[in-house]
Amino acid sequence: MVLANVPLTIIIALIAGVISIIVAIIFSLIVFREDPGNERMVEVSKYIEDGAKKFLFVQYRILSIFVLILFLIILLFLPSELTGGKVPILIRPFNGDALNWRQAIAYLIGSIASMFAGYLGMMVGVKANTRASFGCTKSLDKGFDVAFFGGAVMGLAVVGFALIGISGIFWIFKTPNVVLGFSFGASTIALFMKCGGGIYTKTADVGADLVGKAEYHLPEDDVRNPATIADNVGDNVGDIAGMGSDLFDSYVASILAAMILGYVLMAGATDAVRGTFVIYPIVISAVGLIASLIGILLIKWLKTKDPGKLLNTGTYIATALFAALGALFVWVLIKTTPGLTAAEIKQLWYDYICVVVGLLSGILIGWTSDWFTRDDKKPTRDIAHAAQEGDAVVILSGFSYGMLSVVPPAIGIAIAMAISYYLDKVYGIAMAAVGMLAIVGTIVSNDAYGPIVDNARAIAEQGGLGEEVIRTADKLDSAGNTAKAITKGFAIGAANLAVFALLFSFVEDAGIPLEIDLLNINVLIGAFLGVVVPVLFSSLLILSVQRNAAKMVDEIRDQFESNPKILEGTEPPNFKRTIEIATKGALRELVLPSIISIAMPLLIGILFGVAALGAFLAGAILSGFVFAIFMSNAGGAWDNAKKWIEDGNLGGKGTNVHKAAITGDTVGDPFKDTAGPSINTLLVVMVLTATIFLGLLILINNGAGLLAFIAG
Repeated sequence: MVLANVPLTIIIALIAGVISIIVAIIFSLIVFREDPGNERMVEVSKYIEDGAKKFLFVQYRILSIFVLILFLIILLFLPSELTGGKVPILIRPFNGDALNWRQAIAYLIGSIASMFAGYLGMMVGVKANTRASFGCTKSLDKGFDVAFFGGAVMGLAVVGFALIGISGIFWIFKTPNVVLGFSFGASTIALFMKCGGGIYTKTADVGADLVGKAEYHLPEDDVRNPATIADNVGDNVGDIAGMGSDLFDSYVASILAAMILGYVLMAGATDAVRGTFVIYPIVISAVGLIASLIGILLIKWLKTKDPGKLLNTGTYIATALFAALGALFVWVLIKTTPGLTAAEIKQLWYDYICVVVGLLSGILIGWTSDWFTRDDKKPTRDIAHAAQEGDAVVILSGFSYGMLSVVPPAIGIAIAMAISYYLDKVYGIAMAAVGMLAIVGTIVSNDAYGPIVDNARAIAEQGGLGEEVIRTADKLDSAGNTAKAITKGFAIGAANLAVFALLFSFVEDAGIPLEIDLLNINVLIGAFLGVVVPVLFSSLLILSVQRNAAKMVDEIRDQFESNPKILEGTEPPNFKRTIEIATKGALRELVLPSIISIAMPLLIGILFGVAALGAFLAGAILSGFVFAIFMSNAGGAWDNAKKWIEDGNLGGKGTNVHKAAITGDTVGDPFKDTAGPSINTLLVVMVLTATIFLGLLILINNGAGLLAFIAG
């Protein structure tokens, strides 16, 4: 599975990746030059920074052990080469000969790149929060600029490191098989980061709301609430580092799937033509990065009193630029590839259309999330009014709208897949997935902006900046809430389309017929168990939040009862204790879900065979899509319904309506920030696990599984 030569046009991706990192560093310096504010603001920001650093330090220490174990397994026991992208020539368990060092090194690089991108973005985020808060004392535009530049560091770091890693590894080793190791490294790290960060942030958020708001009627982000700092830490480790790793993972996986399919399906073409189809997704992703960079810079120059509109405008600008530049670069690919036939040229243009279709379906999913979660739209207003009838009714309303919100994205993805398949079969679908994630630099920037302004609003209140500044920060925070809902919807849709593309590449790699026979009992069992896994995974994460939040609730109550001076405001709470509870609980609880994500596909493949494993993955993708969209949008709507009531509607804060809305928000917290987004990473990890261990699974009774061997 090695090309003789890699087309030199891949250098476009390398250059774009390097430029992205340079711009990210420049943006970091711009943020660091800003005034961090008064002494109290700096103190609060330092608490947040120390808590985030501590969590990541402990998490990375655990991850290092996990990464080392998988590195050794890949190095010693997996096949070192594939033939024609189909089955291994020879599986070489460790005997001192032909170690799989290329894929193992790529796995290590992917793991380190994912961790570093998350760390860099989060560290800039915790520096930007207090500076954005102080910027609000000058103007709305100043606060927005600081927060957006801080978020853009995460977006540019994710795409920059991903493109440098993919293009560099492929250029050196000339095979998608080695890039598979890079993608697997990114996905395993993302699973830990997203699950751990999600459990952490909702442990603190749920505890802070249930006791601070519902029981003691404290305002949002009140400095007397012991869980406030832990909640702010959670925003950074969950929504910046976690979400960044998640999209890094999906981005790399979508490119990899198209690379593998391009190599396998163009086996009959010349080496130059085959190479062009393999690097096509890399180059088109580099074009998306260029469009994102221009869009980010244009946002800086545009001025508006509506930050949410400005964020959306940046996305639309990046989309339009990408469509235009993409056509130009496809023309460049065609002109620089010798020996292309008329049919192959037409195929490249069809694939460009697939890319645009994928991007547009992503925008549709973002619009859907926006409609179902914004506080000025009918679903969220209906949920808020349902709170007048009590806790149970607000839960029923949010649950129903969450399920309803699955329909438009499902239709959008189905249409995108149908058009793409008609244009260029499974390679077209893979390119649609690449297109959906092409402007991920803009998407991650908008997403990281959200937790920065959330923290900025908290610091404005805790730093005593006054009501006018807090209202200014609230405007930024409101835009951030909507941006996070849109980006989560975008990320879920993009991840699912990327995983579908990975499934097709897995099927091609294994030599399984695309029409997997569901009348075969092993295949049917595989599909059935696949449907169940996202349900199991979600339940474990939500139970983790519930157990951890119970400890947090007890701790907050104990601090209030044992030290009345905390509520009087004459003594500070013990923030370190609540941070410690969230940290230890999150790291302890993420182990089992992480093991399941890797163990389940291996178990299915070993017992029931490779065909059953393909059906297992298909079932998991379909049910995972439904659960991820439903939980993300239901949680976002519950959250914004509560915020709309807190703005003074339906009686405002402290009323029974407000308490019912808090219950809805509490249920929605682990839905939207823990279980829902983590399903993306679960799906990618399972498909990549199946693909990277495919050689070993085929050894077991020629891929038919142990049970067939025993029965035979």
